[in-house]
Amino acid sequence: MTSTTVDNTQSYTDGKRYWWLLGLVVPTLPLGGYFMVQATGMGVFWYWPLLFVYGVLPALDWLIGTDENNPPESAVPELEDDAYYRWIVYLFVPLHLAIFIWGGWMFATGGLLWWEALGLALSLGGVAGLSINTAHELGHKKGAGERWLAKVCLAPVFYGHFFVEHNRGHHKNVATPEDPASSRMGESLYAFLPRTVIGSVKSAWAIEKTRLARLGKGPWTLQNENIQAWLMSVALWGGMIAWLGPIVIPFLLIQSVYGFSLLEVVNYLEHYGLVRQKTASGRYERCRPEHSWNSNHTITNLFLYHLQRHSDHHANPTRRYQALRDFREAPQLPSGYSGMILLAYFPPLWRKVMDPKVVAHYDGDLTRANLHPPKRDQLLARYSKAA
Repeated sequence: MTSTTVDNTQSYTDGKRYWWLLGLVVPTLPLGGYFMVQATGMGVFWYWPLLFVYGVLPALDWLIGTDENNPPESAVPELEDDAYYRWIVYLFVPLHLAIFIWGGWMFATGGLLWWEALGLALSLGGVAGLSINTAHELGHKKGAGERWLAKVCLAPVFYGHFFVEHNRGHHKNVATPEDPASSRMGESLYAFLPRTVIGSVKSAWAIEKTRLARLGKGPWTLQNENIQAWLMSVALWGGMIAWLGPIVIPFLLIQSVYGFSLLEVVNYLEHYGLVRQKTASGRYERCRPEHSWNSNHTITNLFLYHLQRHSDHHANPTRRYQALRDFREAPQLPSGYSGMILLAYFPPLWRKVMDPKVVAHYDGDLTRANLHPPKRDQLLARYSKAA
């Protein structure tokens, strides 16, 4: 869809229609690094995808700035029905699988020095982490084909339970103390990581166990969607080991751990300190835009299929990426995700930037925020004095 008629008088054109193709650059980044190594003889370019994510993207976000435009609601049905946008996401999956297989082959047979092989594995992990975002976009859709593609997308990183936990756990419990994927004010990234990784696996298993029990079945069945997704990883990793030998195992492990860690650091920054209040009935209020941190930084949004418009995503999970909106009431991150990820790696800097934003969001009343229990009294005392 190039344009559509809006209210019979206005015409809407998606100005980013062809810029969304930038998302398909992501799985090709390791190959770009390979060609740079061949052209220059400099092994440092095996780290090119990491340099791109942590250097180029934040710089471009700063240079290009933000885009706060929303499509008019009357244009959304046709915009979401346009298959062009879906095929951009679909094509990411075979590209990622191809580069994953190539990366394992290069790791095992390329005669790389140890630090070059590490760079290759980490680079493929970076692609895997961003590929989880593609699985995220596909997994929220109603079509069986898209949901299966989401599981395939998660296979290289061996994080298939994300499909279950994110859609039926995180979206139910988001911005509450019960959610393992919602970080708390005062909680460092390094305290959050083990809590979310372990908690997400437990949550995904419990969700499927409960669903299957209602059908009169136990959890150890191929109908368990966790097992389905994990078996895809077993088949993929087993095939790689059978083909290339045990030498490829470090590659598989490094790219997996770094890949799912990249996902979880994004989870860390998406709901930091935000919480849904309980109503008189004792239930949590409905998730609204103010319960997720938002970012309108243009370049990273193009590469991540509007993931940074996270407030609208949680309010409307099945809404397709090209139609996600910015809301004025949503709290805004000071940078795109690439820059915020770097900040999260350094907890003192993260707290210096983000804690005052949480305080401001709740008008100084931190009793309404999601506080890390070991730091609760300290945070309340510090910011009550400041107020």
